[in-house]
Amino acid sequence: MATGQIDLEAEYNNRARVPEHPEIISGWMADASAYRAARSDAALDQPYGEKPRQVFDVFSAQPGTPEQPRTALFIHGGYWQALDKTAFSHMARGLNAHGFDVAVANYSLCPDVEIGDIISEMDALAAHLWRTYGKPLLVYGHSAGGHLAAALMATDWAARDLPEALVDRVMPISGLFDLAPLIPTSINTALKLTDKSALAASPLTWPVPAAGRFSAVVGGDESSEYRRQSRDLARRWNGPGLEGELDIQAGANHFTVINPLADPGSALTRSLARLGG
Repeated sequence: MATGQIDLEAEYNNRARVPEHPEIISGWMADASAYRAARSDAALDQPYGEKPRQVFDVFSAQPGTPEQPRTALFIHGGYWQALDKTAFSHMARGLNAHGFDVAVANYSLCPDVEIGDIISEMDALAAHLWRTYGKPLLVYGHSAGGHLAAALMATDWAARDLPEALVDRVMPISGLFDLAPLIPTSINTALKLTDKSALAASPLTWPVPAAGRFSAVVGGDESSEYRRQSRDLARRWNGPGLEGELDIQAGANHFTVINPLADPGSALTRSLARLGG
């Protein structure tokens, strides 16, 4: 549907915008499976809650790499209603080669739950990782996972009796930070967002984080609305203790933008490693 001159359905329906997305996702699944097979030491399906999808996988840093001050957490996309951590194991490969232990998250999906519930699940996972590994987190996520990464950085951890800087480094990739534009689209069939719930789940409406560093990444070939969302986050999130940037990946679409994270030598992986170091 269109609002004014913007066709929101066309702007936010990424699968329609990228017809070759099935082949890209199949490639993710094959690469993820191969990485799990190569990492017999991976700790798979570790619980952080009681629900079936409240589990995560851990891929430890490659031997001989320098120890890093943060545990990394990758959160997958799928518009909060699709996909699974098993398609994204290889997203740990790049950071593993730079000395980071990487957790790859699962979470419950809409319409079985609401987006606010998923935010709460990621809060619980972040707290669990802190209590388990004793390090603050570097969080990177794609699409819906980018939204969840930003939500984690904007959370008041001190109010939960946890370190204030528990999540002070994030890289939201192709993230959504204002959810209201999704309401009139077909994507909202499963999400069931209302004006009230969309506002409550939009990190751009929350208090700006007091401190930390972030990089809002988006593909240069993504829709104007996706580019706007990352640009708005980079503009809104500023302050004396907050350092951020907008990183537009030239030639990348909504699906290919994360592929460099599987390559330890890619510019995007190196940027992510510097962010968490």
